[in-house]
Amino acid sequence: MRASLRLLALLAVTTAVSSVAEAKDPISVMIDRAKVMRISAPAATVVIGNPAIADASIQDRQTLVITGKVTGITNLVILDAKGELIADELINVEKADRGTVTVQRGVNRYTYACTPNCDVSLVPGDTGDYFSQASSQLSGRNAFATSATAGGQ
Repeated sequence: MRASLRLLALLAVTTAVSSVAEAKDPISVMIDRAKVMRISAPAATVVIGNPAIADASIQDRQTLVITGKVTGITNLVILDAKGELIADELINVEKADRGTVTVQRGVNRYTYACTPNCDVSLVPGDTGDYFSQASSQLSGRNAFATSATAGGQ
């Protein structure tokens, strides 16, 4: 009986260790940046678990481009033409590690992109009025640039 219990305990420990060894690190992507991912077989279908966190597009049948949208973790599933699984990966989208400054004033948070001069940077979680005003200004600037480009053609 004791020998059976020891064997079961050893089997449980071996299974737990091999499961940990097989766990893969997530694919890390920064907000507003793209990362190239090469896959082993031609992809027919690419699914992102939460498209609000990241996006993936097929560049060619064996190359994907993953773009981070907001911080968070989601998954990426890639299927071949027969519906067989090619990859099932975690994607971890992180805030940029360089060139940003976050100012915390009490409960209010403000983020700036400083490369080298500081300008407003839209980061979810910043103070609502600050984020809304910056978003409105950036949308206006983009609309102006688009109309100027369209008028110049």
